[in-house]
Amino acid sequence: MAGAFFESFVISEIVKSYYNRGILELPLYFYRDKDMNEIDLLIEENGMLHPIEMKKHADPQKKDIDAFHLLDKIPNVKRGPGGVICLYDKLITLRGEDKIIPVNFL
Repeated sequence: MAGAFFESFVISEIVKSYYNRGILELPLYFYRDKDMNEIDLLIEENGMLHPIEMKKHADPQKKDIDAFHLLDKIPNVKRGPGGVICLYDKLITLRGEDKIIPVNFL
């Protein structure tokens, strides 16, 4: 359950950040396809979808973002940089434009 609590915490912090800026219609989505591939959070901004995974550990792996490529297969969808929000202590590149994002950056 700790992972689910971590995900809920991260999403609540992101939701609060929008509300604090006066944005009440949130550009936040969840992705799951028929094969049960999932992306924890999609943030829509400027016509792009930014995929986010949330992991309650401090050692994110490239496999944590494997599902991000699924967005590239959807017609008329542009994928922007994404990342893994986790307990790692530094903002660093994981692969391409996708980053490891420390939870304390929220």
